[in-house]
Parts: sequence; structure tokens; C-alpha cells
Amino acid sequence: MNNAPQPLFRIHREGYSTLGKLGLLFGLLSAAAYLLLPRRAFWWVAGVSGLVLGFFTQFFRNPPRTTPVVSRGVIAPADGTIVAIEPTDETEYFHDSRLKISIYMSALNVHVNRVPVDGTVVYNRYHEGQYLVAFHPKASELNERNTVVLETANGQQVLVRQIAGLLARRIRYFLREGQPVKSGEELGFIKFGSRCDVFLPLNARAKVYLDQRVTGGETVLAELAE
Repeated sequence: MNNAPQPLFRIHREGYSTLGKLGLLFGLLSAAAYLLLPRRAFWWVAGVSGLVLGFFTQFFRNPPRTTPVVSRGVIAPADGTIVAIEPTDETEYFHDSRLKISIYMSALNVHVNRVPVDGTVVYNRYHEGQYLVAFHPKASELNERNTVVLETANGQQVLVRQIAGLLARRIRYFLREGQPVKSGEELGFIKFGSRCDVFLPLNARAKVYLDQRVTGGETVLAELAE
């Protein structure tokens, strides 16, 4: 077992291409400013370029997480703010009423999505769609999205839906049907502001409250019934 400490700041692999292109672009802009503009203008261009590149770099950060071992616990699949805890009809897979817990991710949140429970992937579907703001009531049904259903060892099923927002137009999903998974492992990635919905059995007990900030891979969202 490798007990070496992990770095506190890591860049997710989904950011390599974007950051490489931005770094090249801003490098060329700064070089052109250095050659063609007065020094004051050059420092202004270089400073703005650095700030923008810094923003994108923090967006693609992938900090290490320590996932708690909680009996029947459902772990938050994303960083963000709880914007809904309510019974609702789930029409894609379950076709019945479920307890929905929604997490809104701003552009400042970590955007790695994580597996909420130990189990097996029994369903994984990507859907093209619109780009309503992520907190719109119909975003879960109309926006670009990916739905994953996980089945625990005792047969309970948990659905996680990645939902693109107004700016988030690229959902990445890393799991496949039949794959065994552990809570805290990477499920996917959504670029820029977006939302993640979790659908649970109605007898699950929520362990979070509205407007609470949660940490993906660490915060316990709910507890499944025995």
C-alpha cells in the first residue's frame, strides 16, 4: 500500500488540453505585447493573461479526498451547494417517485464527480440536450446530461445525473455498465457551472439541508434504509 502523501493541488487530466492551449495563446499574446507595446501595456496584458489562466487552472483542480466509511451512507458526488431535497418523479429509469437531492456547482467549485456508494454500474446513458441555467427546474430533463445507476450489494439502487448548465457544455463520464465501483472513485467531470442530482429511495434519510455546502467524496448526503 502506498502511504506517500498526495499533493494538495493537482490538475485533472480533463484540463490538460484546455490549459495547454490557453497557456500557448496567452504566451503568444504576452510576447506580442512585449515586442509591440509600451512596457506598461505589456505588464497589463501579462497580468490579465495570468489571472485568466489562473482562473481556469483552479477550475480544473483535483484535490485529494478522504471518503468516510459509513454503513448505508450515500456520499456527495460533487462539490457545491444543496439546492433541492424533495420527492419527485424520476422518468428515465425508475419511473416512480424518488427522493431527489440536487447539488449546484458554481464555476469556482471542484468539478470532479465522484461515486456515491459501493456497488455495480447497472445503467449508464448520455443524452444530448439544451443548455438552460443549471438550477432551472427543467434542467434535469431538458439539458445535456448523463445518468448513472449504481446497485449496492443488498440490491438498493442510487441514480446520479450529471447535468450541463448554461456554460457547461461538455460532460465527461468515466464508468461503464457492469463495472464494480467504490464510493469516492471518479465518476465523471463537468466543465464549468453545472448540477448533479442524486435520486434515492423515498425511505432514505437526508443528512444535509438546503443551502448547505458539501464536498464531493467526503460529505454524507443521506442514509439508505436497511
